[in-house]
Parts: sequence; structure tokens; C-alpha cells
Amino acid sequence: MKIIKAKPIIIILAAIMGASVIGCKQAKKESDSEEMETVKTEQSNFEIEESVFGTLPDGREVKKIAMSNEAGMEVDVITLGGIITRWTAPDKNGFYDDVVIGFDSLEQYLEPNPFFGALIGRYGNRIAKGKFTLDGKEYTLATNDGANHLHGGEKGFDKVLWDAKAEKTADGAQLVLTYTSPDGEEGYPGKLDVTVTYTLTADNALDIQYEAVTDKPTIVNLTQHTYFNLSGMLTKPVLDHELVLDADAFLPVDGGLIPTGELQPVAGTPFDFTKGKLIGKEIEAENEQLKLGGGYDHCWVLNNAEDGFRLVGSAYHGKTGRYMEVYTDEPGIQFYSGNFLDGTLPAKVGGTYGKRSGFCLETQHYPDTPNQEGFPSVQLNPGEKYSTRTMYKLSTK
Repeated sequence: MKIIKAKPIIIILAAIMGASVIGCKQAKKESDSEEMETVKTEQSNFEIEESVFGTLPDGREVKKIAMSNEAGMEVDVITLGGIITRWTAPDKNGFYDDVVIGFDSLEQYLEPNPFFGALIGRYGNRIAKGKFTLDGKEYTLATNDGANHLHGGEKGFDKVLWDAKAEKTADGAQLVLTYTSPDGEEGYPGKLDVTVTYTLTADNALDIQYEAVTDKPTIVNLTQHTYFNLSGMLTKPVLDHELVLDADAFLPVDGGLIPTGELQPVAGTPFDFTKGKLIGKEIEAENEQLKLGGGYDHCWVLNNAEDGFRLVGSAYHGKTGRYMEVYTDEPGIQFYSGNFLDGTLPAKVGGTYGKRSGFCLETQHYPDTPNQEGFPSVQLNPGEKYSTRTMYKLSTK
């Protein structure tokens, strides 16, 4: 079988702990006081805990898998959408905080929200007018973002129930999620068998491996939509985070946030993060692209894509000392500065998520690739394997 490096998105999730099948029946409604049956597995200084997170309207159970390492880091994932609901990390003084935006209950995730913590597919980012042509045939997708298609449509991978198996290896705690998207789902051609593996490693990295195969030509572009706030103060703006992106160009967009097709150099613009700067330093600058996105909501063209898996960026919060490195084999990264968070969604810590209280670093192929000449291909054919990896590694400095 030919392997297509679908520009991997790596989040260091290494090793699966103890074997435990989470049979995807969606679950009872969660309440903080509800007693849940818990399956606990220990080995190799990792721990995996499985419990019921809630119940879908059709009666299927949604499981929560909590993975932790000896250092004390914990990553919680639910089987609905492969959503990362919680991720605790130490600051420079050894105090642990949750550093990702999300909700406490399943009910909140079932309400409209901006893809908090979710797996995104079949196609991450936008496709213009919800249309593309493949091998001479035009396909029509849902237009769920104005006139355009966004993040897989009305029922993307963020809204499906994944089958799950959690286990431990010598390398880390591992969660394997699988889902079969039937031919024609959300308008996409071909049956797509998808596997996403999260591995929490001993050195505080989450490694994410994406794989997919199809039975007819299709397009694939998977990513992860976690919102980070390394301060641990999840309702506070992230403008005081220092961001580095190893990218000498970005993709300018039109009014619908669809790429114009140009690769614009970042030098001399607010989009230059090659040497690192605070997110808030130039976010309000007089710049047409910033106005169109309401801030940063663009895809950067990563350097050295031909090198495969590599360090492509980092984020640093000076007050807490938390430092996050991002590795991937993808050609692009969408940096979104949380511009459309508007204070209406309840926060896990009380209060609400206000404007720019989280940022996303979504490793991926470029937006609207099927309609753009010269962008790296996202086509997947029968007999080929989509494979991409992304890793987020947390430390302090």
C-alpha cells in the first residue's frame, strides 16, 4: 500500500496504556455529583482512567478517558469528537493548571460552540462555496460558514462518536480513536476509515497521529482544534503570550477568509513571528488582513516542509514560565487568536470565555486546496494511506 504523507499533524501522544475497549455507546448525562463506574489501569508510571462523561439524546454513552504520566500531567479526552476537555501542565513553580478552553458537561458540548478541543475532518478549514471538483466531477458540501464550507460541515468529525481503545505502552498512555465516515457523508466522496492516536509521553508531550484510507478518490485534511491559554487563567486574554512561527510567508484571504492564492512574505507585516513576539503586539495594527480576520485567523506557510516532522513553532507565557513547542510534518499551520469568542460561553472555571481568551495552532494543509492551483495536494486515492503527525510538548523556562 502506498503511503501518502498527508502532511502529518504531530502532537506528541506517544504510547497507549493498558488495553481497555471503550465501546462507543453514548452515555448518561453527566453531573458533577453523578457516580460513575471507573476502569483504572496502571503500568510504566502512566495511568489511564475511563468513565462515563454523559449520554447523547439517542441514548449512546460518551466516555471520558483521562491519561496521566508520572510527572503529573493529565489529558482528558471524550469519545464525542475526540475532544480534549482538560489538559493540566505545571508552571515554573510546579503548580498545575488546566491550560485548554472547554466545558464541564456533555450538554454544553452538544450546544453550538467554536470547535473547542475537537478533532476536525474530513476537511479542516474552509472550502470556497462548499464546492470542489475531483477527477472531473463536482461535489457539493454544506455551507456552514456563510457561503463557505468549514471544518467538515454540519456534522464533521467533531460531532461524531468515535470508537476508542486505551492502553499503555513503555512510551506512554495511548488512546486510539476510530471512525468510519460513509460514502457521501457531508457530501464527500468515498468511505473513509479514520484512526487518530493520542499518546501522552513521559516528557509531557501529546503526540497525535492521523491515518485514513478510502475506497474511492476523495480529499482529506485532518487537524485538532484545541484552544490554549498557558496562563491557566482561562478567561483572560492570551495577548501576553509570545509566539514563534517558523514561516516566511502566509496566505492572505478575502472577505470570506478564503485564500486568494497568493503566498505573501511576512517580513515587514504584523504576520511576522519568525523571531517571536507577543500575540498582542500588533494584533490591532492598521492592516487589511487583520481587519478581515478580526485579528489573526490565517494559515502560515511553514518552512522546510520537505523535511517532514520538525519543530515549527512555540508559545511562551512569561509569568508562569509555561512553554509549548509544536512539531508537525504538515506544510501549514492555522493560527487563530480567538477573535470570535464573545463572552457568551460558560467557562470551566466560572465566568465566560471572552474575546481572545484562547489561541489555536492547527497544523494542516492549506485552506481551499481543492480549488487552488499550486497548493500541496489533499487528494487520497484507494490503495494509498493518509498519514500525518503533530505533537505539542509542554515544559517551563
